[in-house]
Amino acid sequence: MAQKNIVIVGAGFAGVYATKRLAKHFKRNQDVSITLIDKHSYFTYMTELHEVAADRVDPEAIQYDLQRLFFRQKNVKLVTDTVTNIDRDKKLVKTKHGAYPYDYVMLGIGSEPNDFGTPGVKEHGFTLGSWEHAVDLKQHIEEVVRAGAVEHDPEKRRALLSLVVVGSGFTGTETIGELRDWRDALAKKNKLNPEELTFTLMEMAPTIMNMLDRSDADKAERYLVKRGVKIMKNTGVVGVHEDHVDLKDGSTYPTATLIWTAGVKATDQAAQFGLTQGRGGRIVVDETMASKDDPDIYVVGDVSFFDGHSDRGEPQIVQGAEASAGTALKNIEAKIEGQPATIPYKASYSGFMVSLGSQYGVANIMGWLHLSGFFAMLMKHLVNMLYFLQNFSGYYFFQYLMHEFFRTRTDRNIMHGHISRQGNVLWAVPARIFLGAMWLVDCAGKVSGKESWFIDKLRLPFDWLQPAATSGASAAGADATSAASGAADTATAATKAVFSLSYQYGKDPMMVFEKMPKWMYNITKAMIPNQDVAFFMQKTMTVVEILIGLALIAGLFTWAAGGMSAMFTVIFCLSGMFYWVNIWMIPMSIAVMNGSGRAFGLDKWVVPYLQKTFGKWWYKTPKALYGTDVVK
Repeated sequence: MAQKNIVIVGAGFAGVYATKRLAKHFKRNQDVSITLIDKHSYFTYMTELHEVAADRVDPEAIQYDLQRLFFRQKNVKLVTDTVTNIDRDKKLVKTKHGAYPYDYVMLGIGSEPNDFGTPGVKEHGFTLGSWEHAVDLKQHIEEVVRAGAVEHDPEKRRALLSLVVVGSGFTGTETIGELRDWRDALAKKNKLNPEELTFTLMEMAPTIMNMLDRSDADKAERYLVKRGVKIMKNTGVVGVHEDHVDLKDGSTYPTATLIWTAGVKATDQAAQFGLTQGRGGRIVVDETMASKDDPDIYVVGDVSFFDGHSDRGEPQIVQGAEASAGTALKNIEAKIEGQPATIPYKASYSGFMVSLGSQYGVANIMGWLHLSGFFAMLMKHLVNMLYFLQNFSGYYFFQYLMHEFFRTRTDRNIMHGHISRQGNVLWAVPARIFLGAMWLVDCAGKVSGKESWFIDKLRLPFDWLQPAATSGASAAGADATSAASGAADTATAATKAVFSLSYQYGKDPMMVFEKMPKWMYNITKAMIPNQDVAFFMQKTMTVVEILIGLALIAGLFTWAAGGMSAMFTVIFCLSGMFYWVNIWMIPMSIAVMNGSGRAFGLDKWVVPYLQKTFGKWWYKTPKALYGTDVVK
């Protein structure tokens, strides 16, 4: 077979999908060459741009290096360049720095925001059509909020601290939800009252989120309103300025940050190829995804326009991109293998999922399963992870897990921050719970049963606690007298009674100390002079041990509970009643002091509350401006 060259232009969802599958299909065919050309050396996970713009994840979190994506596909050549034209006569794809022969071309150059010519959007507005847009928007928001925090003029301050999103489609809705999630961290960083930061969603239609079923859209709307997002329906933006926007009804709205998500169109690059364009500048294709001008040029993803099902074309979403790429690649395979290339496009939309921040979303799966809240977000994450598995990228599957679940800087993940590794506390949680359980198990025999220290103090088995010098004393007639026969023996016996732990563990384990050190003996003698004090200390210490165990299991005041656990264990060692087999309790107690109660523990809420409450009581509320009544 003669050499066949397939050139894929654009490493978006459609281009990556097609390249992966073509490479797999022809991996044993040395006569087929596949070239993927993109102006960037990476693939951008476009559906997560809002997470970068609102500082949930680092910018690099949605950038996936093409070489890492295709390191297994040896029959794929990667080219970083900008395509300028397609010479259909010479069958060359021309770029700024070269030319590549082709037998078949697949164009997947994507889309860009469409401002419909609204004055001022390009000069003063922001869009979310690329990784660069997301980074620029994030930097802008940080700058205007910083400026707003120290602005004395109330009107200027209001505009600087007002964030407006125009358009309630997938991008607009997810962006406003994510920005609202960022509010408290932004406010804290700039010493602002969070209520001063306002978020507004503007929509020209009478309803919002019209790509969803009304029940799902209504749930999403209620959630946004509950979180303080202002929703303005029937609101058209007709002009954008540096510190305000003009509305269709003649009024103005103050904002220094307008994010335009009200429409998309084919990239301007689409006009360079001399192919027939339709609605929104999209290139017209037939049902096989081939251009109507050239059967060897296939157009996929957002830039393609197929009106077989709707005069508006197919939805410009990931599922549509991959479905069109799947149709095109099958027809290319058929042509190369000498078969009829007549496989038609079939729409396949398994559902829609919209996130409204990191912890809440709505989803419609397969048209009948409606999810909201945690389960909708879980489904969204599962779909994203499935994408990496389907595209054979275990490395980026792992990176996605890290960025979305374990490397979040605040509580902005599906588990409300419990599994974040930023504080490196998650993996100490099992140790914390186990250590707490050990304390409770040890105390169980002290508070219940016939040996309980709380039932009758005469049941205290002082005979086995006696030191060697008095171990022969009879326990039958003079238990108390023998136990207190000398001050030294009383002190030793009482200490062992009070600080007895883990005596039951092991058959004949090695003691940490065979006998109490002299200096410990002297301290104990002074603190516990007689048996009555010993009984009181016995009960008190048991209660404290129980509290330590409960605190560790609940993750409450973990730093103090871990410290007390370590301190008590050291004392037990010095009392001559502790074994080497249980010495692990000391390093484990120290380890859980690292804040392990903030993961699946009460410290996650209690400690910040106490810090905030006592901080305000002692220092008052920090402000960005003093000596002014601007901040209420």
